[in-house]
Amino acid sequence: MKSGARVEAGGPADLRGALLAWYGKNRRDLPWRNSRDPYRVWVSEIMLQQTRVAVVIPRYEKFLNKFRSVEKLASARVASVLAEWSGLGYYRRARNLHAAAKMIARAGKFPKDAEGWRELPGIGRYTAAAISSIAFDEPVAVLDGNVERMLRRLAGRAQSSAQTWEAAQSLLDRHRPGDFNQAMMELGATVCVPGEPLCAECPIRIFCRTRGRGKAAASKPRQLKRQIAFLLATDDGCVRLVRRSKDASLMPGMWELPSCEAVGSTDEVLFSVRHSITVTDYNVRVIRGVSRREGRWVKISRLSAIPLTGLAKKILHKARIII
Repeated sequence: MKSGARVEAGGPADLRGALLAWYGKNRRDLPWRNSRDPYRVWVSEIMLQQTRVAVVIPRYEKFLNKFRSVEKLASARVASVLAEWSGLGYYRRARNLHAAAKMIARAGKFPKDAEGWRELPGIGRYTAAAISSIAFDEPVAVLDGNVERMLRRLAGRAQSSAQTWEAAQSLLDRHRPGDFNQAMMELGATVCVPGEPLCAECPIRIFCRTRGRGKAAASKPRQLKRQIAFLLATDDGCVRLVRRSKDASLMPGMWELPSCEAVGSTDEVLFSVRHSITVTDYNVRVIRGVSRREGRWVKISRLSAIPLTGLAKKILHKARIII
């Protein structure tokens, strides 16, 4: 290994064996690990980009039940895809997923290697390697934040991006690349965590130079706090909604309740909800609305077919307008 992790304690083969044995006994039972179907693997990897596992789990099977194949996804309206994506955030991922599905459907087959996957919208080096190694056993290493942190600790020193990728590739088990990549990510997510790693539980600690020592990860930035308000108006089986601009930087083209700039003393506050988007925690007051020109009336029976923002869904659930 030219610039990779320290493995003198028993050699790369021993590290691989110890890690894979640990993974076989300790891996979490996650729904996307039950199949090597490239469609299911691909969907899971896109959902897991910048989104916690706990958030993805309940939405993963629901999305696949709606779009059972890449052809079903490709033929769906983008509004339907966005509606099923609601709650996962970063909606550009859903748009890219839909666009890539159309390209795959036209080609009549999935890409067979990481290079081919990288030609699709929304897929970078890490995601391409993850899909290709898990679904097709291509011997390409992954490098996400968890793996990068582990390799830095194993080596006991800082490395450039190129050196870290090289280290990941040199450690890879070429006979079981998909399992090895998932084992690396699993260990980083559950044991070799930021701050204070659980070194006593680590199956490869004898290969590690730092064993938890060294500079701690930077603390997360403090969440901002904001108060906002929305109007909830219903009439004859309809609810008043507005559509976000298609050019909006967040959630373009999605539907939400009309916002309220200020809450007056005569306004009726129906309830409050809490909602977080990236680094901001919102305290949201929902005001009883009246008929107004802003927005349009949408039939409640049609709400499941349109892309609602996560906050709009939360409010409408709280109001028992959608169950």
